[in-house]
Amino acid sequence: MIPPLKPGARLLKVDGPIIETTRLILRPWRSDDIAANTAMLSDPDSARFITPDGKAITAEIGGWRNAAVISGHWALHGFGMFAVEEKSSRRYIGRVGPWCPPGWPGFEVGWGIDREYRGRGYAVEAARASIDWVFATFEIDEIIHCIESVNAPSQAVARRLGARRDGEVDLSGKINERWVTSRDRWKG
Repeated sequence: MIPPLKPGARLLKVDGPIIETTRLILRPWRSDDIAANTAMLSDPDSARFITPDGKAITAEIGGWRNAAVISGHWALHGFGMFAVEEKSSRRYIGRVGPWCPPGWPGFEVGWGIDREYRGRGYAVEAARASIDWVFATFEIDEIIHCIESVNAPSQAVARRLGARRDGEVDLSGKINERWVTSRDRWKG
C-alpha cells in the first residue's frame, strides 16, 4: 500500500496517448490493471505465449512485476504496450502495442487478450489502432510480430492485419515465426 502524500508533494505520472476505437480504449497503465492482468496471466493458455518463460503467473507479486515491466517500458522509452479497456464494461481486457526492449529482434506490435474476451475481434481492432499510431509516430518502415508456430489464433490476427510471415527469430532460446507489417502495404 502506498502511504498518503504530504501536502504539495508530487509523484511521477507516466502519461501516454489515449486511443479510442469503436469498442476499445487503448491507454496508459493504472495500478488497478494489475489484478486483471494477473488474472489474465494465471490462465496457462494465455501465459504460454505472453510470459517470458511461458508459465502462468498466479502470485500478486508476479502480476505486479509483469505490469511494472510493461508500464516501465513507457517510462524508459516513451512508448509501450497499451492497457486495453473495453468501452462498454470499462474493464481491462488485455495489452496490445509496441514493444522493443534491448536485444529484441525488431520493433514489434504484440497483443494479448484475456481468454474471456477472445473471439470478438478485439486483438485485431486494438492492434490496428496501435499500428496506425506507430506509423504516425515513428519513422519506421516495418513492424514485426513474434508468434510461436503453434499459436494459430495469433497467426490469424497477423493475417487479418495483412502481415506476412518472413522467417524466424530467436526469443531467449525459443524460436518464433517473424511476421511483418510493412508501411508501404499498410491499409489501417
